[in-house]
Amino acid sequence: MATILITGASDGLGRALAEDLAADGKHTLLLHGRDQGRLSEVAAATGAGTNRADLSSLAEVRRLAAGIAAAHDRLDVLVNNAGVGFHATGTSRLTSSDGHELRLAVNYLAPVLLTRELLPLLRRARPSRVVNVASVGQQPIDFDDPQLTRAYTEVAAYCRSKLALISHGLDLAEELSGSGVTVNSLHPASYMPTAMSRASGMDVVGSLEQGVVATRRLVDAPELAGVTGRYYDGEKEARAAAEAYDPDYRKRLAALTDSLL
Repeated sequence: MATILITGASDGLGRALAEDLAADGKHTLLLHGRDQGRLSEVAAATGAGTNRADLSSLAEVRRLAAGIAAAHDRLDVLVNNAGVGFHATGTSRLTSSDGHELRLAVNYLAPVLLTRELLPLLRRARPSRVVNVASVGQQPIDFDDPQLTRAYTEVAAYCRSKLALISHGLDLAEELSGSGVTVNSLHPASYMPTAMSRASGMDVVGSLEQGVVATRRLVDAPELAGVTGRYYDGEKEARAAAEAYDPDYRKRLAALTDSLL
């Protein structure tokens, strides 16, 4: 029986994935969310354990990881799904409690830190998997203005955070090569009918079912055992933006990440 942690599981893709996995009756599901009420609803429907935390706070991320480590001796799959979306015309720059641009904090720094903190559990469960829910919307970070203090838009902040997550995933996959812990990223589907997509004002393109199938494949498909350091667009392997494969970009991103964490 695999132990699987899904962040952002109180709504949207995270909730649908949890319900899909729960239907098997084969897994120990650990669900994270920020809204305890909605999280409890999903837990009641799936029989999963709940872990409330605000991922805009690095202290809360560490608390979440510590609580999971105290209660469980292994973790087979970590699905970094939680995120902050965007309004297509949004220009209001918000910061986290740590002073970081909000989307950078939640969509990038939080999953990076959570993964680091849970690596001992993932190593103990190997073969194990880290699945990063990213996006086809990708932009490189401007290292002269990593917190996007100039010409701010929510779309740009979102796309920068998602490319950073993919880039870091490639680095981590290389670091963990041969360890039994795999790291892969994906764009699950475009503009699924979720609250995040509705907030963007974009028309629905993909279905929630498509997103679940694509994400679930990275969670437990036998044919992906041992496969690591890949980016998928739906169920198909794809190429992320060029910067994700640029050693200099990844080196500078790693240095920035360490300084912010």
